[in-house]
Amino acid sequence: GVPLAAGRSPWRVKNLEPRSLPAALVAALALATAAPTYAGIASGALAIAFGVGLRTWAAGHLEKRERLACTGPYAHHRHPLYAGTLAVSLGFAAMIGGPVAAVALVATSAWFAASYFPRKERSESASLEAIFGGAYTTYRACVPALVPARAAYVPPIEVARDVDLSTGWAARRYLANDGHGTLLGIAAGVAIVAWRAHAVLATS
Repeated sequence: GVPLAAGRSPWRVKNLEPRSLPAALVAALALATAAPTYAGIASGALAIAFGVGLRTWAAGHLEKRERLACTGPYAHHRHPLYAGTLAVSLGFAAMIGGPVAAVALVATSAWFAASYFPRKERSESASLEAIFGGAYTTYRACVPALVPARAAYVPPIEVARDVDLSTGWAARRYLANDGHGTLLGIAAGVAIVAWRAHAVLATS
């Protein structure tokens, strides 16, 4: 989750387009072969709630191209939107259960770690450094990417005047970052998975 890409989530409503067809087919196959358990549903729901909460918190602090996000979750890790999306994906896989969901989660996680995230990290970091200069370079050196640091980031005095730490969460930023679209997409996904889980468990 950085100011240029806003940690784009695959669960956004506006991502429903032809290039999403392979993912939709995998999701349909996972639902068809679902093997939910009550423990998986409970743990998955918790992971989804955590991911949604993290994404909501982050989206309200992110102002693309206008301000280097160093407040809220960005004070602890640079990509809370990506981290939230990973938690949501894990939650759906746990709720659905079954081999297809497990394989899809492993394959997607491997692709994210080996290809997608490193590429986005390089390109977005270069763009952010061009916009924010030393303030971003220092922030990147001090704040981890995905695993949050316990202590909040405090900018060193040499870049402190270039970083605004007074801004809190704002609904206008949340809406500008399509937080509501993501929430609607996730809610629809949860409803579909819950319906399928109920059907499977009722006949088992």
